[in-house]
Amino acid sequence: MEFASEEEAYTFYNEYARRAYFGIQKEYGNKCQKTKVLTSRRLVCDREGLRGKDVRDHKTNRARVKSRCGCDARMTVILNQDTKMYVVSEFVQEHNHQLHHSSTVHMIRSQRKMSVAQEIETGIRLKDVYQFFSTQVGGCDGLGYISRDQKNYLRTKRQLSLKYGEAGSLERYSSKKLKDNPSYYYAIQLDADEQITNIFWADTRMQIDYNLFGDVLTFDTTYVTNRATRPLGVFLGLNHHRETVVFRASLLYDETIESFIWLFETFLEAMNAKKHQTIFTDTDATMTTAIKEVMSDIYHALCSWHMWQNALKHLDCLLKGESKFSTDFSACIYQYDDEGTFLRAWTELLDNYNLHENTWLRDLFKLREKWSQAFVKKTFTAGMRTTQLSERFNCDLKDCLKTNINIVEFFTHFEKVVEQKRYKELEAEYDSRQKMPRLTLTTSPMLNQLSKVYIPKIFEIFQNEVIGVLPLIITSRNIEQEKTRVCCRSLQCL
Repeated sequence: MEFASEEEAYTFYNEYARRAYFGIQKEYGNKCQKTKVLTSRRLVCDREGLRGKDVRDHKTNRARVKSRCGCDARMTVILNQDTKMYVVSEFVQEHNHQLHHSSTVHMIRSQRKMSVAQEIETGIRLKDVYQFFSTQVGGCDGLGYISRDQKNYLRTKRQLSLKYGEAGSLERYSSKKLKDNPSYYYAIQLDADEQITNIFWADTRMQIDYNLFGDVLTFDTTYVTNRATRPLGVFLGLNHHRETVVFRASLLYDETIESFIWLFETFLEAMNAKKHQTIFTDTDATMTTAIKEVMSDIYHALCSWHMWQNALKHLDCLLKGESKFSTDFSACIYQYDDEGTFLRAWTELLDNYNLHENTWLRDLFKLREKWSQAFVKKTFTAGMRTTQLSERFNCDLKDCLKTNINIVEFFTHFEKVVEQKRYKELEAEYDSRQKMPRLTLTTSPMLNQLSKVYIPKIFEIFQNEVIGVLPLIITSRNIEQEKTRVCCRSLQCL
């Protein structure tokens, strides 16, 4: 192939790289010393070469993640002195690394471009939006509208969205979603006066994510969304990158047993026969009753963070100062793997601090199977012990929600927050293909192999477990039992 200029060659190779899902960069170029005209240019994969040793490495506690892996994919062009065209003289197609997904191509450095979006966002102050667009076009004269037009546009948009009332507007919104995608699921509960009480919904991506990662859920209703102070309940979990993923969502009229029973029954109906193994909630009694009635075969675990908050209310005097109670109480929650050891430690806790008559601790002990490590370890929890995912998700919602928004505006803003979480997954997927995991034990054949197999976040967890095992020593060994096992294996082979 021939190109009229170096820029044309770069544009062509970058477009090829976009379709093949990798990034490029300029490696070197040669110029004529007399004319200063570029005579050759080599374009390479952005993972070309290997990073050299940095003299500052010994000063850093956490080394920078490596992305270069010595990839040889490249294209070289040379200037033809007769035709003055740049001719391809070398092309290597093969890569020695995993390529990116089509959904993450826009994150590659060579593919990123800045463009002005002429769309008015309701989640940003109108003054800031107007000023931003004015700057982009060189002043207010180039916009084509004035700030009053912007306000009128948004006011009309909101009025149209609510001209059918809350119930009608919600029905139109859900119908449009269902028309765009038949897999969209929603359910509305009405009272005797045909007024909306509870709302439940799940888009297509939520249902796909639940089928893939919905073994462990967290559920929380500590956040209210609008002037009607409706509790927002969101079912969350972790994906393979350990990023937050949204499975289902609901707006409740209240937090009664009846509302929770309707919600959990609707949840089971919407999950297409797939059942989760574990659900984490706070210590709310009405929620616990509803889960016991509707999800009796699901392991219900209590959030340890909420337990600590309740402990501060009921045992404040023991948790202050230099008391050792905090350490002993924490050990009962997280440390003891054996039921007998836990029971002895709990009894000692009550004896040492004279707490046998404490009503809150007595009730907490009755629920020990939902929070003690000795019982929680028997089920799959994906490494979770709290509803912290819900807390972080609620914080993200607070950044773009106000208590005076209507229900249609709420759904619009909620979708934006969900999309932000999904974009985090794309970023993690991009990093897993672009960057190599940090190897602490570089001489370990097993870790070197698994660093190429495991996703970086999972590999980091596994590597930490391996490092944690290394200092362990064998304190006792049953030789006779080992001989018996060897004999049994020999007989099985025969």
